[in-house]
Amino acid sequence: MSEVQKPVYGGQAVVEGVMFGGKHHTVTAVRRKDSTIVYYHLPRESKPVVNRLKKIPFLRGIVSLIQSSASGSKHLNFSTEQYEEEDDGETQVETKKETKDPSKLSLWLGVAVIGVISFLFGKLLFTLIPVFLAKLTEPIFSGHTAQVLVESLFKLILLLVYIYVVSLTPLIKRVFQYHGAEHKVINCFESGKELTVANVQASSRLHYRCGSSFILFTVIVGMFVYLLVPTDPLWVRVVNRILLIPVVLGIAFEVLQLTNKVRDTPILRYLGYPGLWLQLLTTKAPTDDQVEVALASFQELLRMEKETEKGLESDVIV
Repeated sequence: MSEVQKPVYGGQAVVEGVMFGGKHHTVTAVRRKDSTIVYYHLPRESKPVVNRLKKIPFLRGIVSLIQSSASGSKHLNFSTEQYEEEDDGETQVETKKETKDPSKLSLWLGVAVIGVISFLFGKLLFTLIPVFLAKLTEPIFSGHTAQVLVESLFKLILLLVYIYVVSLTPLIKRVFQYHGAEHKVINCFESGKELTVANVQASSRLHYRCGSSFILFTVIVGMFVYLLVPTDPLWVRVVNRILLIPVVLGIAFEVLQLTNKVRDTPILRYLGYPGLWLQLLTTKAPTDDQVEVALASFQELLRMEKETEKGLESDVIV
C-alpha cells in the first residue's frame, strides 16, 4: 500500500501511555504501576452536521480542535486514573459504554467540556498577556508594525519558556517521552516498515502534523493577521485579539495541513521546519518500554479499525 493510500492516524501522549485515533475509533494504552497495560476504547460518533463542517476550509480546523480537545480530555482522565489506582485485578481491556450509565455519561461530558474550556482559556491567556507586555514597551517600540512584532516576540518567548519549565517536571518529561514514542510509531507506519520496537526507535520523533507545530503556527499566523487590524487604543487591540482567535486558529490549521502535504517537496518542505524545531522541546527520546506501550495502543487501534471496516463491508454486501 502506498503512502498516499494509507489511512491517516493521529495521536496524543497521556500519563504513562499513548492515545491513537483512526476513522472509527480512538484507543489509549496505559502502563500501570504493576507493569500491565490497560486499554480505553472510545468509538468516534458520526454526526452529519459535524462531518459537513469538517469539509469547509478554515472552519474545519475549529471543529477538529473542539473534537480533539473533548476526546483527548477523556483519554487523559482515564490514563490519570489508571496510573493512580493500585492493581485491582480488573480486565486489561476496557471499553467505555457511555450510554449505559447516565451518571458516568454526565461525568465524561463534564470532562470533555472542561477540556475545551481549558484549551480556550489557555489560548486566551497566551493571546492577551503579550498584548499588555507589548503595550509597556510602546515608549520604545512605537508604531503599529513595531507593536505587532514585539507582541509576537513576547508570545513566542512565553510559549518557549512555558514549555521548557513544564518539561523540567518528572511527570511532564515522561509525557514528552510518550509524545516522542507516538510520533515514532506513526513515522514507522507511514514509512511502511514493520511495526517492531527496533524499527520504531529508528524512526524520527518529529512529525509534520503535530499539535506542537500547530501552536507555533498560531503565533506566526497571528502576527500577519494582527498587522491588518488596529492596535490603538488598547481596548480595541484586546477586543480584536479575542475576536480573531477563531480566525487565527482556522488559518493555522490550514497552514499545518499544507506543510504536511508538501513535506516531501524540495524547498517547500522547509515551511514546516519551525514546527519541527519546537518539537525538539515537546518530544523526548522514549525508552523501549514506552515504545511498547505506544505500539500496543496503535496495534489495538488497527485491529478495531479493521474489524469495523469488515462489518461495514458486510452490511453493504447484504
